Amino acid sequence: MSKQEFFPKKSEATPTIYAYELPNDASRKGQLKVGDTNRTAQQRIKEQIGAVRSVFKIVVEQSAMRKDGSSFRDYEVHEYLRKKGIKNPDGEWFVCTKREVESAIKAVRDGKSYELSRDKDFAMRPEQEEAVNKTARYFESYKDENPDKTPHFLWNAKMRFGKTFATYQLAKKQGWNKILVLTFKPAVQSAWQEDLLTHVDFEGWQFVSRNGLSFEDIDPSKPFVCFGSFQDYLGKNTSTGGIKTKNEWVHATNWDCVVFDEYHYGAWRENAKDLFESEDAKEAKFGEGEGIDYFDEDMIPITTNGFLYLSGTPFRAITSGEFIEEQIFNWTYSDEQRAKEEWKGPNNPYESLPRMVMLTYQMPDSIKEVAIGGEFNEFDLNVFFEATGIGEGARFRMESYVQKWLDLIRGGFSETTIDDLKMGAKKPPMPFSDSRLLSILNHTFWFLPSVASCHAMKNLMSRPNNKFYHDYEVVVAAGTQAGIGVEALPPVLNAMDNPLKTKTITLSCGKLTTGVTVKPWTGIFMLRNSSSPETYFQAAFRVQSPWAIKNPDGESPNKTEIIKKECYVFDFAPNRALSQVADYACRLNVNESNPEKNVAEFIHFLPVLAYDGSSMKQVDAAGVLDIAMSGTTATLLARRWESALLVNVDNGTLERIKNNPDALAALMSIEGFRSLNQDIETIINKSEAVKKAKKEKNDEEMTKKEKKELTDEEKEYKSLRKQIQEKLIKFATRIPVFMYLTDYREHTLKDVITQLEPGLFKKVTGLNVKDFELLVSLGVFNSALMNDAVYKFKRYEDASLEYIGINRHKGQAVGGYDTVLSREDYNEIFVNEP
Repeated sequence: MSKQEFFPKKSEATPTIYAYELPNDASRKGQLKVGDTNRTAQQRIKEQIGAVRSVFKIVVEQSAMRKDGSSFRDYEVHEYLRKKGIKNPDGEWFVCTKREVESAIKAVRDGKSYELSRDKDFAMRPEQEEAVNKTARYFESYKDENPDKTPHFLWNAKMRFGKTFATYQLAKKQGWNKILVLTFKPAVQSAWQEDLLTHVDFEGWQFVSRNGLSFEDIDPSKPFVCFGSFQDYLGKNTSTGGIKTKNEWVHATNWDCVVFDEYHYGAWRENAKDLFESEDAKEAKFGEGEGIDYFDEDMIPITTNGFLYLSGTPFRAITSGEFIEEQIFNWTYSDEQRAKEEWKGPNNPYESLPRMVMLTYQMPDSIKEVAIGGEFNEFDLNVFFEATGIGEGARFRMESYVQKWLDLIRGGFSETTIDDLKMGAKKPPMPFSDSRLLSILNHTFWFLPSVASCHAMKNLMSRPNNKFYHDYEVVVAAGTQAGIGVEALPPVLNAMDNPLKTKTITLSCGKLTTGVTVKPWTGIFMLRNSSSPETYFQAAFRVQSPWAIKNPDGESPNKTEIIKKECYVFDFAPNRALSQVADYACRLNVNESNPEKNVAEFIHFLPVLAYDGSSMKQVDAAGVLDIAMSGTTATLLARRWESALLVNVDNGTLERIKNNPDALAALMSIEGFRSLNQDIETIINKSEAVKKAKKEKNDEEMTKKEKKELTDEEKEYKSLRKQIQEKLIKFATRIPVFMYLTDYREHTLKDVITQLEPGLFKKVTGLNVKDFELLVSLGVFNSALMNDAVYKFKRYEDASLEYIGINRHKGQAVGGYDTVLSREDYNEIFVNEP
């Protein structure tokens, strides 16, 4: 195993813009030569002019790094100077002053250099072509079969997939001329705008936005994209009610396609609540989508020929049955890293996408004992980092213990016992003590529980005894003062300045975890509890943004040097962390029902290293699942079988039941379903009537009588839907009873159906195997979530024979398996170098 596998060498590239004059050359009087290099200006200029012209004077030597971690080239400075009317006699020589060059460098660095020009001509990557072709085929076949209905398609694509570029290529392929992009995250506008206006494939397209072109400005004979937020385009006029006057044209237009970007935030507001729960009310409202109480595209007053949904974590949309397999294109982190690994030949388009590595740590007893609790009865991050106060007055409740933790992560805290010495315990690679990690983690993101804890952390790190952290510029990106949404980003970039030479720590409890790109972040510290893998990995993937510099030596325009090859997730609650890994991995791949295979594939590309109190080990798939289950109780498992997500009672599913006599008969045989057919008719008819009424009139236009009638109808169909849901859940809870009674140890729902004892299953659940299989095929029961519940039931039963986990016994192999890393590998990779 290579020593640098997890900790690659830090790049030494330092892009620089320079300008010099030749005092003894009369022909160059008043002129400056402007160039760039990755070495010193002195070295580069000597190479250029040679020994004949030995006299030169450097007048400018400045960094060519932007605050976001990207670099720029001399030709960008040249273009700015020319646009300013500066004479350019030949090559890189300009008739200008030192101040004019410095002004040009600053303008380019600040992004004010020139208007967007169509200079991009890259082609689609293979997966983008696949997404475009699959979506186009589905839209066309759906319209052929359902001419009066609107098709819906989902791209389950992680960040860096290139969703904006691929969406525009789909529009071009379909011949669309009017596209509406709605998002709950307005900060993504720049990506949508830049791809449309800088790529040669979209010549002639126009971009309408709140702070750009208006509808009145565009040429209606040419294709255009309108970008806006749900909050704006679907929001009500605060004074008169109804659609905002300035947006009436949006509602009057029949769009070729409506794109829902960052769909998970709008469709599933619980996710947004989890993400922003520790921020103030204003930030929470912004994150959840202000003014949107319930999202249903059938009720929005906008007409279109197709809907395209984009999300990196649409798990609930998938597991709820909202989209079926033929309506989904998947591109996951595993897909991306596999493509990178399997690419043959030069110009690997995935090369700059860094691999993630997760390091989890079992906390020393003297630290973790003060904050034991929570779902896994382990180190509770929210309790440990609880704080009060704001600004300079903020303090941790357990300040002395948090100080120990700060000492621990920089290698300054030790708790070695006699048993440790006997077993030859080794210090694990701590983030700020291991030499390889330390050189890479110049810029990190710390995800804390609250605004108060962010301020308390900054105050603690500024104390005289924490001199180590004084080398880092600490930025608090939390609370209203830090700015709402993406407004919190500039202070972080300003602190980074030239990120190759600075060190920063960004403290946040919700801001900047979505919709932003900060290239220099190489590590994230998960210092708060998170209830969902969506929130956990949306934040974690912030550090996976690629960071590379083109033409690093100033002489190779086709060469790119990758600055960030690996990025890191640090977690100090191992059971919680690996539970998130297991959930995320299993929900990523909807086509594979075996959880162990899903986890094995995921951690092949995202290695998990676990410190169990004595040594650091790489965890295998079985180990991840065992550790994830080690804190689960029978009560928690039972709750999985009571979840409303296990059954689908949306109108589409109810229609399928109604149209299938065998399915109706099967459900009628279950106790309680006596008038099912009539109930389904009522739910569908009344819900459609309510939708239609709300579309035709808003609240302000309805009379009190109409509102009451509408409310009564809503209550009736919602009550009936709830009753059907509860009866189906009651049936679902009988499945684990059957599993407990039978001798079979099933992996998946399919196993339950095919390998069970028919008589016993009928007796316990009330359904025969054939009927159950039919209902699953119709989507009445959510097979993906049931598979998860079945597997975890089996795993729990196996694990109940003996406790298995990271903290089983010091020194024992993780997950009950042999240590994945040999002692030689351990010494080679993890022992600190002198």
